[in-house]
Amino acid sequence: MRSDRPDVRAPEQARAPARAFAALVFAALALSLTPFAARAAVFDAESFTLGNGLRVVVVENDRAPVVTQMLMYKAGSIDEMPGKSGVAHVLEHMMFKGTEEVGPGEFSAMVSRNGGQDNAFTSYDYTGYYQSVASDRLALIMRLEADRMRNLALDDAQFQPERQVVIEERNQRVENEPSAMLNEEAAPALYYNHPYSQPIIGWRHELEAMKLADLRHFYQRFYAPNNAVLVIVGDTTVEEVRDLAETYYGPIEPSEIGRTAPLMEPPHDSAHVVTLRDERVRQPSWSMRKLAPSYGTDGPTDQVYALQVLMDIVGGGNSARLYRALVVEQGVAVGAGGWYSETDRGPGTIGLYAQPAEGRSIDAVERAARAVIADVIENGVTEDEVRRAITRLQDSAATARDSLMGPARVIAQGLSVGLDLDDIESWPERIGAVTVAQVNAAARDVLGAPGEVTTRLLGPAAENGAAGQSDRSDQADREQKKEPS
Repeated sequence: MRSDRPDVRAPEQARAPARAFAALVFAALALSLTPFAARAAVFDAESFTLGNGLRVVVVENDRAPVVTQMLMYKAGSIDEMPGKSGVAHVLEHMMFKGTEEVGPGEFSAMVSRNGGQDNAFTSYDYTGYYQSVASDRLALIMRLEADRMRNLALDDAQFQPERQVVIEERNQRVENEPSAMLNEEAAPALYYNHPYSQPIIGWRHELEAMKLADLRHFYQRFYAPNNAVLVIVGDTTVEEVRDLAETYYGPIEPSEIGRTAPLMEPPHDSAHVVTLRDERVRQPSWSMRKLAPSYGTDGPTDQVYALQVLMDIVGGGNSARLYRALVVEQGVAVGAGGWYSETDRGPGTIGLYAQPAEGRSIDAVERAARAVIADVIENGVTEDEVRRAITRLQDSAATARDSLMGPARVIAQGLSVGLDLDDIESWPERIGAVTVAQVNAAARDVLGAPGEVTTRLLGPAAENGAAGQSDRSDQADREQKKEPS
């Protein structure tokens, strides 16, 4: 994203399921990580494919005379060549530097002059560009977006300063943020063989060595209609979108993408602890992360749905087991929760986190959190907990149509990682079919599996090992993990 943070897989505190967020935001996160069947359609979306391979999805919503366009390329940082980290994100910046017909900065200026807004984001798995405008300006934004799909004017005069902008962004977002530094250095401990071990924003030394030719190669290979998903949501019709898509996107030639075979993770049988101590840390934190099934590697399986329910029960908010035990009952933590990243092209992850209360140690927080995990693995969850979690998840999905951006991003993300439209539309029905036996099996199979990464973010050392310190650890090891900008 040009003005916002790139998708660097937000820290665990930001990944807790969304009962703490507005219903729409949770729906976007939950739906974007999940599948759906057409009988219980969430969006009532219609889809068609152009002759050049561009997949187009339309969600009609005439509540206001506004429309959102989301163009998602199935290309993110996992598609970068070794030694070229950051190329996908820098290219996203360069997409606003103009074409032969539209000068540098003019794309956003034209959208703004027509009363609209636009932006972009880079993730590990895809890169998205979006605009929201009055519905009678739909042709304008489709023309602009189609133009830069193949006609980007990549020149060194624009590239050199923009690369410095990204390096400065790295300074501000990563190197001046201990939690981001820890996350960045934890990823290689979690991913032995997968590109998720590399930061989306790029390693500094590789950004400094990046050449314009690196961007041009990535752009020419991956920015093509047959490697993209176009989602239009708002006050329009399928017929109008079809005509405009044929007019502006239809003439663009497809490319030979030539993807290499996806890298797979070997078995994870050992535990790793990654610790960062930094005098700038005011709120210490602990986390535990494990690999898990995802839609990209395993498809919309029963276990993926069961894990969504499980993580809502264990880490999904103030009524979840982890928060109740550590914050409410024991008072050992000031915050606790969990996450599950299932909408990935590569392996997914589950994780739990906690932040020690004043005067309490990281060790005490970890012991309390592991006791909750052990109880879930050994004794399981209850029918009532499963029923309540399913209700919460389905209720959040019920409001998903109320915005334009939510459906656009959810559908584009899902299709980009390998789901089909029926998977996305039928998610509430499929989540409703999860049983307590499936949830408990998922807890044993995933939470109880060997192989994990524990992270510790600590402040300055103190003799008493209180909050911000470790009772027994002064390691120099350091860590990271992977997620929008």
